Amino acid sequence: MPKGMMTGMLMMLAVMMVVMLFRDQIGFALNFVFYPLIGFGGSVPVVTLMIAGAVMIGLSTVIRTFMSDPVEQARNQQYQSEFNKELRQARIENNMYKMKKLTDQQPEMMARSMKQSSDMMKVMPITMAIIMPLYAWVNYFLVHGEAMLTTVNIPWGTVDLLQSTALPHWILIYTLISIPLGQLIGRMVKYYMFRKRLKEIEGSEFS
Repeated sequence: MPKGMMTGMLMMLAVMMVVMLFRDQIGFALNFVFYPLIGFGGSVPVVTLMIAGAVMIGLSTVIRTFMSDPVEQARNQQYQSEFNKELRQARIENNMYKMKKLTDQQPEMMARSMKQSSDMMKVMPITMAIIMPLYAWVNYFLVHGEAMLTTVNIPWGTVDLLQSTALPHWILIYTLISIPLGQLIGRMVKYYMFRKRLKEIEGSEFS
């Protein structure tokens, strides 16, 4: 495993451990910031969850996008897709020469993939430093009585956010809200970064 990836994993675990150990204290401290802004007096907890999810996903997506190169990532993904397509075609046609040539290129492809994974892992501790404290605050907001209502209506029934099935219901609802928001925000930020980077490339070519 590359050194950068190992360092990123260790830092991510360290952030998670610190937040888990001091969850209530972190939630209490963040309550002074978030409760006046998005607490709404505890009367609409689902709206609070939606906004907290948008903040969490928005910040982590922006940081992840600005600390990586989306154009280079897209280029690597396209290159990997074309390589796999060519390799499958060579196997179907039983083209031994082409298979040998492509197989010889596999170490280079693996190195590209490992570098991309390593770069993503380096950013992970920073995003976790945003995500985990927000989870701690939402937990404090719901569990320690800041939310006046914890029973909410959803399309398939009524749910008590404080009850648990496999996980606490509020985590499941929070995740369901965050995933589509994350996809939308991620696409918007990547589109902006793509346009910005392509303009820079075009400008350097014509200068």
